[in-house]
Amino acid sequence: MIELFGKLGELEKGFSEQREEIARLKRLKGRPDIKPSTPSGMDKATEPTKPAKKGKRRFRGKVTPRVKIEDKVVKAAVPEGSRFKGHEPFLVQDLVISATATCYLRERWETPDGRTILAPLPEGVDGHFGPELRRFVLMQYHQGQSTLPRLATFLRSVGVAISKRQLQRLLTDKQADFVAEAQDVLRAGLETSPFVSVDDTGARHAGKNGFCTQIGNDWFTWFGTRASKSRLNFLDLLRAGHTDYVLNDAAYSYMRKHALSAPLIASLMAEPETCFDDPKAWLAHLKRLGFTELDVTPDPVRIATEGALWGSVQSHKFLCDAVVLSDDAGQFNVGEHALCWVHAERLVHKLDTFSDRHRAAQTRVRGLIWDFYASLKAYRLKPSPRRADALRARFDRIFLRRTGFVTLDRLLKRLHANKAELLMALDRPETPLHTNGSENDIRCYVTRRKVSAGTRSDIGRDCRDAFLGLAKTCDKLGIAVWDYLGSRLKVAGHKLVQPLDQYVRARFRPA
Repeated sequence: MIELFGKLGELEKGFSEQREEIARLKRLKGRPDIKPSTPSGMDKATEPTKPAKKGKRRFRGKVTPRVKIEDKVVKAAVPEGSRFKGHEPFLVQDLVISATATCYLRERWETPDGRTILAPLPEGVDGHFGPELRRFVLMQYHQGQSTLPRLATFLRSVGVAISKRQLQRLLTDKQADFVAEAQDVLRAGLETSPFVSVDDTGARHAGKNGFCTQIGNDWFTWFGTRASKSRLNFLDLLRAGHTDYVLNDAAYSYMRKHALSAPLIASLMAEPETCFDDPKAWLAHLKRLGFTELDVTPDPVRIATEGALWGSVQSHKFLCDAVVLSDDAGQFNVGEHALCWVHAERLVHKLDTFSDRHRAAQTRVRGLIWDFYASLKAYRLKPSPRRADALRARFDRIFLRRTGFVTLDRLLKRLHANKAELLMALDRPETPLHTNGSENDIRCYVTRRKVSAGTRSDIGRDCRDAFLGLAKTCDKLGIAVWDYLGSRLKVAGHKLVQPLDQYVRARFRPA
């Protein structure tokens, strides 16, 4: 009977999803999608209760402007005989927005040998729009999440003669240096970070649905939009721009782990060639060895290609001793893999119940999981082998228990099978227990998608991904995006900002 109730709940859920899809296709109004205000209630619920603060009410602290303060004396009309008692300061911050146009009269000279010499433009001037305007456009579009038409309207209203096409060119033309710097940030993060957190979301490009993958941690963020979200795609992104395929010990180990037959692995190991420059050379090698003619499960071409990609990742010293933290999406299960506790607990929370006994069992198990989660948080602050052994035994008691609720028992058994990945923090305390960081990072991409739909050209896609990732990285490193853009565009009087990958590497540089 319990199993029938479970199947009935699954059918009702399927019918509900079908009704929503039909309503969407008919362009009818569907149910409101109301999300929680915070990415996870587990952290909030497992934090100790903060005591109520008593005493004087706190007021806003001292305002310290980032610009030079200009003193201006305001005189008062006073009666004769009054005594001067000094000045009372009153700080006012303001903003001056105005357009300027400069016509550079460049000297032109002709040398005795017939050559023409033209005076160079000032540093930072690259095209008919100055560096301050370019900085403002990039800042407002990517970090301010403005739309191109609204940005064009604003610029015209303050006196700038610019079209939408010219504005689009400011966003995408001559931005190869920014795209390359974003790639360097990814490489620095993969080389030096003890862990990376990953996630993905839907994307729209060239009129087709795709996926944007986020890779990052507390010090950097990188986005990459592709047509697929398979493991092949994820491994390709982890190569950080490299295109080679490498057969090494890491590649062969991956192939064995994913059940590629021993004779096929032996045939790959017997060949002297172990590095291939591009997909064409790699597929030609597999075809020569007869991989493409096999019709077996698992697909030998796919497993061998994934292994060669992982070999390439390792050969470039990426993720050599780092943990990949994910929400249990299958494509992210590579290398040292850890799972998010928030997503694991959510499976128990969203489980359909059909009686008071089921609801009581669900509540009891959720309470045990939350208590265990709180203990893991405390362990990360003060790890020890003895406490790690105790937590592993406690994990078994929670997830091997029999509640009498068959569906819940099956779910607990499935979660227990992920014990090593859920308890990665016991061996690697620096690894977070959740993917809230990725959830927060990817929100800016979702906002951009809602504001401006998708991209059309590949350069437009790459620029959007690069600037969103660079802006997030600047925030994490404590660098103002305005200062970063000013340094890169050589705005007059700009602050010097080193390449961002140097700051990422410095976070893990040994003292």
